[in-house]
Amino acid sequence: MSYRYIILFTFMLTIFVVLDLYIWYALRKTSKKKAFKRFKWLIPFTTFLFFFGFIANLYRSSIGIFNANLVINIIVGFSFGVFIAKLIMASPFLIEDLFRLSLWIISRFKKKSNRNKSYTERRRFVRNLSLSLAAVPVIGTIYGITKGKYNYQLKRIPLVSKRLPEAFDGLKIVQFSDFHAGSFDNYVAVREGLEAINARNPDLVLFTGDLVNNHALESEPFLEMLKQIKAPLGKFAILGNHDYGDYVSFDSEEAKAKNMDHLFTNFKKANFDLLLNENRTIQKEGGQIQIIGVENWGQAPFPQHGDLDRATKGLDPDKFSILLSHDPDHWEYRAREHPFPFDLTLSGHTHGAQFGVEIPGWKWSPVKYRYKRWMGLYQEGDQYLFVSKGFGFLGFPGRIGMMPEIVEFNLSRT
Repeated sequence: MSYRYIILFTFMLTIFVVLDLYIWYALRKTSKKKAFKRFKWLIPFTTFLFFFGFIANLYRSSIGIFNANLVINIIVGFSFGVFIAKLIMASPFLIEDLFRLSLWIISRFKKKSNRNKSYTERRRFVRNLSLSLAAVPVIGTIYGITKGKYNYQLKRIPLVSKRLPEAFDGLKIVQFSDFHAGSFDNYVAVREGLEAINARNPDLVLFTGDLVNNHALESEPFLEMLKQIKAPLGKFAILGNHDYGDYVSFDSEEAKAKNMDHLFTNFKKANFDLLLNENRTIQKEGGQIQIIGVENWGQAPFPQHGDLDRATKGLDPDKFSILLSHDPDHWEYRAREHPFPFDLTLSGHTHGAQFGVEIPGWKWSPVKYRYKRWMGLYQEGDQYLFVSKGFGFLGFPGRIGMMPEIVEFNLSRT
């Protein structure tokens, strides 16, 4: 286990222990002894489950098992939801304690007793409120780790561009992103999701990065499924930040390079044309559109391998172009200001944090505080950016509110 994992483990354990002790004390003081005895051990037991899953994940990776286990995913996911529930549960108690502390300080100055006759009743109310609020993330997590993460949603996006050649009027493009093969624990559900792409009869399929979590071997069980995706005008892909294997330790630089070569081979086996700061021109009935694919470029600490100058070399700026760039920050800080006019940029990366709210007219996720363009369609002038929530999941083995998606673009001239 590397030092960074030891530091992370220690930091997380400290937070969990402090939180558990605080909740233990608060509930012991407000619950009947018999009731408290029944459920008190659930508090530290859920923490144990979380760290059991955390260590089990590290161990299976260390011995060369790179794909997820359903039981471990459920344990980690449920324990994570319980951790959020504990935070919510602790909040009303903390607010009430701060309120009592302020009264105590005031009473010291006034030299009056701080005895509050309604303290017991108020404390019980706080306990009931805490338990009620805590039930929400637990229920949401149970759904997210069992059903939500495979509840693939089809999103249809009509786009109009006068620069689109007449021959491509009515072009149907399907984008999917952030596959994260190593996280899946239900191959049947994944196959059904990929089959939904074929069901749209797309002219063009574009994958915008993160095929794997870290290791090329993760993608092996899904190559035949990916190969079955059909698109008469082609299937194109780019790399995401996780595809480089930067988040794990390899025995040597040669081993890491071999992993990348293996990943390139797997893209070929799946019949995807991987664009590494490259471009392709698609022709149809005398018309042309340009597909541009860059390697990952993101704000630090993410890798910055994307090279727009190299990727657009030899292209005609007067022709309609689609840029594939995994991280939406690339569009925000580089592509938008580049002299080459990218008509449509497709990205992913954010996952919509796998948690949030998306309803007609309003969307929210904590990831919005990190990324200005974090989900959905954005337009500036004649240029479009679309940020996908992604197909897979990472870290938290579920999705709550931010469901996985397959995106269909219908392009027209008017």
